Amino acid sequence: MNEIGYGLLLPGGAAQLEHRDAARAVARLAVTAEDMGFDSAWVGDSLSRARVEPLTLLGAAAAMTERITLGTAALIPAFRHPVQAAATLATLDQLAAGRLIIGVGAGFPELSRPEFELVGVDYRTRFSQLDDTVALWRQLWSGRYEPFHGTVLHHDWLPEVPRPHRAGGPPIWSTGITPAALTRTGRRYDGWLPYPPDVNTYTTAWAAVRTAAQAAGRDETAITPALFVTVYIDDRRSTGRAALERYCAATYRMPLTTVETIQVMITGTAEEIAAQLDRYATAGARHILLRIAAVESADFATQLDRLGPLIADPAAGTTMPG
Repeated sequence: MNEIGYGLLLPGGAAQLEHRDAARAVARLAVTAEDMGFDSAWVGDSLSRARVEPLTLLGAAAAMTERITLGTAALIPAFRHPVQAAATLATLDQLAAGRLIIGVGAGFPELSRPEFELVGVDYRTRFSQLDDTVALWRQLWSGRYEPFHGTVLHHDWLPEVPRPHRAGGPPIWSTGITPAALTRTGRRYDGWLPYPPDVNTYTTAWAAVRTAAQAAGRDETAITPALFVTVYIDDRRSTGRAALERYCAATYRMPLTTVETIQVMITGTAEEIAAQLDRYATAGARHILLRIAAVESADFATQLDRLGPLIADPAAGTTMPG
């Protein structure tokens, strides 16, 4: 089996914002993740829930770390002006010396509708808005400032923006899994970061991405297949399920029984979780982003300690890159 990279989602939600220095503490967790052997550290994005601003946080993390890749999981580009975001991300890529990955999405189904209304973006055209924004970023990062006319974005004049550390800009990963999103991923994106609860769905969807890439004349190996998975390690299934339930209520205001039909959420012993992750690795996943289902900071710290052996031990079912 090919080697697997592991990422950690940094806890930037409401429970971590209770103290005035919380953002600094969350940024320092990127250092902890680097020391533990994680390959990447990620931050989410939201307007409807209290959350640290992801790009600011990653700027701090870039200054504190040396090796670990930093990413967004997922940035909602519609929340920011696309030209300003292009400048911000290019600057962040410079600060990270090219260690940046931009996972992008169009929001959580229906829950994000009020957020789009708040920023004045039509929720119905969110996918076109996303693809246009990514295309505009890449044009600007390549030093081309001619007029841009996409499906929903139209600019007759564009300013210069900072050039990213990486030529052409950082890799951009898609998070969608609808048939249209899979086609767009194969044609336009550098990686794929979905969270399907059924490994067979992952297998079929990844095949669709590869087919779309081949049809577009792209090398499928240029696309990184990844997985976003929520985990809670506990020897007692009832305790683990209760933790997942609390997390879903706090994060989505939905019951676990609803969320787990949309996202992969795993609880059990470290060995049981490793076995589940190995099934996705067998299906093609090459980078596994772990989100700890802990609402409180102390619980997060305990769970992070339990994850250490899982990501470091090849016998757990996957192997870290050398």
